[in-house]
Amino acid sequence: MNAREILDLFKLRIGFAIALTALAGVAVAPGPVATGKAAAIVLAVLVASAAAGAFNQYVEADLDRCMKRTRGRAFASGRLRRGPGWLALIAALVVLATAAAAWLVNPWAAFYTFLGAFFYGVVYTVWLKRRTAMNIVVGGLAGSFAVLAGASAVSPAAALEPLPLAFAFILFLWTPPHFWSLAIACREDYARAGVPMLPVVAGNTRAAWVVFAGAVLLVASSLVPLAFGMGLLYAFGALAGGAIFLRGAWRLAADPGTASARSSFRASLVQLSLLLFAAIADRAA
Repeated sequence: MNAREILDLFKLRIGFAIALTALAGVAVAPGPVATGKAAAIVLAVLVASAAAGAFNQYVEADLDRCMKRTRGRAFASGRLRRGPGWLALIAALVVLATAAAAWLVNPWAAFYTFLGAFFYGVVYTVWLKRRTAMNIVVGGLAGSFAVLAGASAVSPAAALEPLPLAFAFILFLWTPPHFWSLAIACREDYARAGVPMLPVVAGNTRAAWVVFAGAVLLVASSLVPLAFGMGLLYAFGALAGGAIFLRGAWRLAADPGTASARSSFRASLVQLSLLLFAAIADRAA
């Protein structure tokens, strides 16, 4: 396997975003944290997320073959053959990440790290994706658990403080409008594969308005941390990112086509990136 195939198989682009989310959890938790513990939990979350991403592709090889966007993936295309060896490797990565978090950080950080991988790999991929249009709503908890894992690196109690909980809620609200934007762009693919994503069940127009409503709720929730001590750097990132996403979501609602859906999807990524980097920078300052 080359580097590109590894990046795709383990969904490392998503993994790095989840790891950044864990780092933001470290940053916003009250109290000091050792650099070693912060690095350990970020790496553990990255490895657990990578394992969940590979498991997602393993389980969904049949669906991926039906979709233009995913038919080139390693398991779907046949470049890699599914078998017990891959499941053993994936399980070993989750165990390694969880054990490392427990040993180097603390058991609560390990618990949240495991829950993040479990919700994406099992709850979303195995239980919900093929059954309900609400699949990504519950599956979105994977990002929330990454925030709590990072906050737990400061102390187990820190994860239950207002700021980490607020950011966990923000991540929970971010996932549906982010993913449903992509689902609108790929509606035909999901319909062909028989996956009941919201645009397939409700149509692009209704789904686009749900995305816009979700974006409004997300941006409003992203301002809540200002009431718990976040400063001007964070305010700038939250407002700038929120404006970008709201603009993209509004254009999608006005014209629910492929181009506007992809634009809304990209805007959601910009919004999250600005929010997380601003939160980290604000706390560092």
